[in-house]
Amino acid sequence: MTLHRPAPAWLADAVLYQIYPQSFADSDGDGIGDLAGITEHLDHLAWLGVDAVWLNPCFASPFLDAGYDVSDYLSIAPRYGTEDDLAELVAQARRRGIRVLLDLVAGHTSDRHPWFTAAADDPADHRYIWTDGSEAEPPERFVRSPGRRPGAYLPNFFDSQPALNFGYARTDPAEPWRQSPHAEGPRANRAELRRIMDHWLGLGLAGFRVDMAYSLVKDDPGRRETSRLWTELRHWLDAAHPDAALLAEWGDPAAALPAGFHADFLLQFGGPTDGRPLRSLWHNGQGTDQSSWPAADCYFDAEAKGSPRPFLDAWQSAARDLGGAPPIVLPTSNHDFSRLACGPRTAEQLPCAFAFQLTWPTLPAIYYGDEIGMRYVPGLPDREGSVLGPRYNRAGSRTPMQWDGTPHAGFSTAPADRHYLPLDPDPDRPDVAGQLADPDSLLHTVRRLIALRRTAPGLGRAGAVEVLHDGYPLVYLRGDRYLVTVNPGRETASVALTAGGAPAAALREGGAPLLAGSGVRLGPGTVTADGFGWAVHDLGGTPQGG
Repeated sequence: MTLHRPAPAWLADAVLYQIYPQSFADSDGDGIGDLAGITEHLDHLAWLGVDAVWLNPCFASPFLDAGYDVSDYLSIAPRYGTEDDLAELVAQARRRGIRVLLDLVAGHTSDRHPWFTAAADDPADHRYIWTDGSEAEPPERFVRSPGRRPGAYLPNFFDSQPALNFGYARTDPAEPWRQSPHAEGPRANRAELRRIMDHWLGLGLAGFRVDMAYSLVKDDPGRRETSRLWTELRHWLDAAHPDAALLAEWGDPAAALPAGFHADFLLQFGGPTDGRPLRSLWHNGQGTDQSSWPAADCYFDAEAKGSPRPFLDAWQSAARDLGGAPPIVLPTSNHDFSRLACGPRTAEQLPCAFAFQLTWPTLPAIYYGDEIGMRYVPGLPDREGSVLGPRYNRAGSRTPMQWDGTPHAGFSTAPADRHYLPLDPDPDRPDVAGQLADPDSLLHTVRRLIALRRTAPGLGRAGAVEVLHDGYPLVYLRGDRYLVTVNPGRETASVALTAGGAPAAALREGGAPLLAGSGVRLGPGTVTADGFGWAVHDLGGTPQGG
């Protein structure tokens, strides 16, 4: 494994929070969230206990893919504000102990980026991947040139997102567009990545989450050339910006971390089993559902038909491959995937899910609004490319943040028909103000769990973990001291712990103090959890009595 400078200390056990900027808070009344709106709500994040936020792309864009089609990497999209607004957000966040990361779309641009419009007229420009026009028909997936240049270009996702040329791992004289990663065009693009990152890090940003990080070098068996690219970039980052973090949208920590990323997100896709570890926890077949995903029950489901084993096995495999507790990011959801509150999953089921996410040895990432139980809203129109299939509309996870119980939920003063997306129409939709007033709310529960993670380091990423039971309930020991029990099923479930184990011995001695949770009872060598019950007990604390 290539040696890198250690990860910045602030990332070691950070609680991350993802903000979809157009849906978080609108400060100027145009119906679209913006940077100043985020700044106005930083106290919410500080109160919650968040260490770092990452923003979905806020660069200039025609927004055919909600900003993942960048037309200028060095300019803020006017709908979000200005570079000064971003600098103010970064400064105000730092005053609250919060770092801000941007989303770097490294593998493609918009077809309206000046780089592409120039390349479409210039056969000598190799910033993108082009055929030379000698073929009778464009190769599969290529799109005909829109300019005077003959041939066709390769898109990365939508046709409006031409892939930047980082080369091919396998060249072929019969396909001259397959340039080496060391050719002039790929080298120029690597240099541009450094220039873009250097610009924003110089403004005080704390790092980047990199979109489609695995996809840069094409036809790359084992992602070896892509890994070399990121290793080179990481060495530059370590020297130029040693306190910055690089987080991957890769979905395969065993590949992303050795390549040079400080952490990797578990995703609904990616890795050896195409995202099965994350889906096995949360995905109940509702909301964003892809036809290629095998039908399977998830673990956090009231019917208690799932298993945590796909997730546990993947995490344990990564821990073996990478050593220790690898910096894997476990999100509640994201802008491309259903929220926790989706389909039949009810509000009473959510605390159990957060109890697991915030006590497992990963880096937790909370998607905006999940801390109050915002739901995936079905049946919305396509908005900026949100629809990917008949059962896959990402808009349902991108609705405006619900700050209060007013008609516009405190998101915007604009008329409802000008909102980026419609608000959740449910008259009982949750909101921040209402849950702040209720000490038993999900919002307070999440805050208490984050605080507990701080005060009990054994619950953090570096603490040891031992799974004692992998069914219903899931029972595991953290830091050789904290007994965590979660029962996502609606029925009461019990388990007898191994007679000779330390947890069983501690229970025989009279139980253990309850640090958080409810609905879990400890008996002599047994754990019983009510439906949707969860708890964290301190086996190293003073017993609760004989």
